[in-house]
Amino acid sequence: MTDHQSERFFDRAIGNLAVAWRDIAASAARGVGIKLEDEATRDAGSLRTMMQACLDAKGGEVSARARAAELGRAYLKLDSQGRRLFLGLLAKDFGVDREKAHEAIDRYEGADEEAEILLAEQNLRQVLVPRRVKLLTQFNSLPEGVKFLVDMRAELMEVMGEEPAMAALDRDFLELLTSWFDTGFLDLQRITWDSPAALLEKLIAYEAVHEIRSWDDLRNRLDSDRRCFALFHPRMPHEPLAFVEVALVKGIARNVQTLLDEKAPQVDPRAADTAIFYSISNTQRGLKGISFGDYLIKMVVLELLRDLPQLKVFATLSPVPGLRRWIERLTPEAFNRALSDDDRGALDRVGAGEDRKARLLGKLDTAVWHEDEPTAKALEPILMRLAATYLTGTHNGQAQDPVERFHLRNGARLDHINWLADTSAKGLKQSAGIMVNYRYIVDDIEKNHEAYVTNGRIAVGGEVKALAKKARENGRSGFRRLGLG
Repeated sequence: MTDHQSERFFDRAIGNLAVAWRDIAASAARGVGIKLEDEATRDAGSLRTMMQACLDAKGGEVSARARAAELGRAYLKLDSQGRRLFLGLLAKDFGVDREKAHEAIDRYEGADEEAEILLAEQNLRQVLVPRRVKLLTQFNSLPEGVKFLVDMRAELMEVMGEEPAMAALDRDFLELLTSWFDTGFLDLQRITWDSPAALLEKLIAYEAVHEIRSWDDLRNRLDSDRRCFALFHPRMPHEPLAFVEVALVKGIARNVQTLLDEKAPQVDPRAADTAIFYSISNTQRGLKGISFGDYLIKMVVLELLRDLPQLKVFATLSPVPGLRRWIERLTPEAFNRALSDDDRGALDRVGAGEDRKARLLGKLDTAVWHEDEPTAKALEPILMRLAATYLTGTHNGQAQDPVERFHLRNGARLDHINWLADTSAKGLKQSAGIMVNYRYIVDDIEKNHEAYVTNGRIAVGGEVKALAKKARENGRSGFRRLGLG
């Protein structure tokens, strides 16, 4: 799906919601005799009045529903500048009532009896809840209201900048959504080619790791030797929160183009011994900060074992999105220390110029460098050892790559680094085509998790250990060449 198609897809969904809420607001308003705005407005005074009317809750439940629907519809009809104004009003005008908070604090500090203290505590808790939280929760009663709030937070993150009030609003959103999206409320569902077309369309739009190029590509990913699972919330039954794509294979897959080849012969799922998690996507930007991936992987492993108990190996085929940026940030001295004499000679043969790092990056910027066998052969040992250094190193006690941090926190082991495993334009740009297998060994998951979270220790397989050792030897040799060791 192209960006234009994706944009039309989401615009259509927003349009449908605006119409649905208009009808709800009009119907409820007729029932209780309240007047609604004819058109959405960008006037701060009018928006503030609408928000306050929702908080005043005059007229009972039906009236509140009408006003919430009208306020939501007003937001949906605003342009980007109007929505920025709307969010700013929520942030600055509907926070904690500080006068009431001071009164509640004085009452708490002056309480003597146990019963009086407990009552004062309860009152203090209530007045410290920002008024906007009460307003936001009113959308719960509306169709797609939870999805509306998730999308509103996504828009807030786009415009919040460093304003303290907007940051406080974002924290309120996150706290509210975290309580609503506890994993205990989530359902795991398998997605198949027979799933509703609207859901399959969303799968194409939300895929964030390996673009789904066509309906034939999607059908291949949902074939008999493939599995796709998604997490859903009961208040967002048609919107996947996160999904994972799995290939059932023999042995660990180490190249994503081969894995996704539509012409490759199918594997009998009952003969497969390995499940490869090759794409894990979070779909809702407004739920950033709420982790579903670890829960999703664990639930999928259990589901796969129930269906295919012969599976022995669970591993990923993962991108390394931070590798290229890390190489770019290396100082020339640090880069040169990482090179062996053979590496230096190889770079001298594939390009000209004094700065070897610039020479390497310049070569990687050519579109088809990987198709030139002498060039690819010369760069392979250099990039593989750089990747090993990057992936086995830490910064502030954390792995340096975002995908790696996710899997290590979940208890995986860094098992293999794969050369030219993703030769798509995206794969070449972010990591020179290098991909990684993180392996989940059931008996070691908790131990690996604790070692990483507590001590920043990365569980590493033998193949990666050998690469990292070679890189360290190059580094020590580089120090000696520079007269530093």
